Amino acid sequence: MRSLPSIIHLDMDAFFASVEQASKPSLRGKPVVVGGLGGRGVVSTASYEARTFGVHSAMPMAQARRLCPNAAFLTGRFEAYRQVSDLVMGLLRELSPLVEPLSLDEAFVDLEAGRHGPALAEAADGAELVLALAEDLRADIERRTGLTASVGAAGSKLMAKIASEEAKPDGLVLVTPGRERAVLGPMPVRALPGVGPATEQSLRQAGLSTVADLAEAGEAELIRLLGRSHGAGVHHMALGLDDRPVVPDRDAKSVSVEDTFEVDLLDRDRIMHEVQVLAERCVRRLHAAERSGRTVVLKVRRFDFSTLTRSETLRGPTDDEAVITETARRLAAQVDVTGGVRLLGVGVSQLADYTQEDLFAQAVREAARERAAARERAEAEPPAEPVEGDAAREQPVEPVQAAPAARRWMPGQDVTHTEFGPGWVQGSGVGRVTVRFETPWSERGRVRTFLVEDPALEPSAPLPLRR
Repeated sequence: MRSLPSIIHLDMDAFFASVEQASKPSLRGKPVVVGGLGGRGVVSTASYEARTFGVHSAMPMAQARRLCPNAAFLTGRFEAYRQVSDLVMGLLRELSPLVEPLSLDEAFVDLEAGRHGPALAEAADGAELVLALAEDLRADIERRTGLTASVGAAGSKLMAKIASEEAKPDGLVLVTPGRERAVLGPMPVRALPGVGPATEQSLRQAGLSTVADLAEAGEAELIRLLGRSHGAGVHHMALGLDDRPVVPDRDAKSVSVEDTFEVDLLDRDRIMHEVQVLAERCVRRLHAAERSGRTVVLKVRRFDFSTLTRSETLRGPTDDEAVITETARRLAAQVDVTGGVRLLGVGVSQLADYTQEDLFAQAVREAARERAAARERAEAEPPAEPVEGDAAREQPVEPVQAAPAARRWMPGQDVTHTEFGPGWVQGSGVGRVTVRFETPWSERGRVRTFLVEDPALEPSAPLPLRR
């Protein structure tokens, strides 16, 4: 435990929704909800304006629409969120090389390891210097992005995280080392990391509702209630004890993607196609992270909400799309999908920072090429001549050309028009798409409607929040 509150925890306020409001002048000060827009979608983030209506993260989107029907409901723009996150993490790394990102919008920073470390050690009041550094950081983030952040400072990661929660929104809270138990005591048991609904219920049944109750109950009692490992850990936290270091660039254990479908998938060919699409997305994430993996994992949630996982470990790490896709499809072929599938996921674990080319990968790629060539030959061959007797019964059938799929425009999506410039999609339907033309640094923009196939309208990359 430290004698200085030199660990800070930064948490961007309503991050996804705040990025959307900063990007779209017409949405500033209005309720915004970001998440999956399908019938089974859930809320990723709600702006504080939407939260006043009871909307919160992980809520079904249908319920959010009932609670706040006048909100702007937008699909996520992860490229935009990544751009802002990279900028914020860069500001943190200017303070210290020890930055531990927890997500796109959240990180721990060890100030003692940074350029202000010597000054902190020599300062008559190190806490005052920490406060000044944290306020400067919050001001820099707002100046560079237009977004606000909440910061907690303490002598441990546990207390810094709890302090940042107390600071929300757009605040700063410092917990002086030695005051941990006084701060934690009145809090409900759910304030401690790892204490979820099930653990809370077990504790409440034993008459333990606050963190002070846990500290007074003693380690032996919590071990009896929660088991040795969990009980000892909860008691340790209740006393405010935490000596975990800030670990820079925590290594991800896996890379995965998944989709929930509005209508249960019943056709096996469709299921195999979706598995292939997910595998390709997973490989793109692997490439972006410059990683490879050895174990391919398939996740299937069936119509009755039962969830199955299947995995296969390869002979060496790979980021080869053909290998990962073929393995995922092979795993999918082993699963009983009778009754329908509502969710599919593909992931890769046992990550490494290298690939190991082997004959297996080469064979999979070669087999895929042969199958593609066979399909091309079959499509190029003329239809077989009818045998005697068939011609009298069958008439030639003209091949039916499949209509091209209509372009799909998602609410919140970045677009550009050859005449009107950059904007974003407000909504689409019945062959029309409505676009508001504005930029992060413009006034509130005008709205225009186009045909969904208008060649002058194209998707575009997100614009920076500051010019």
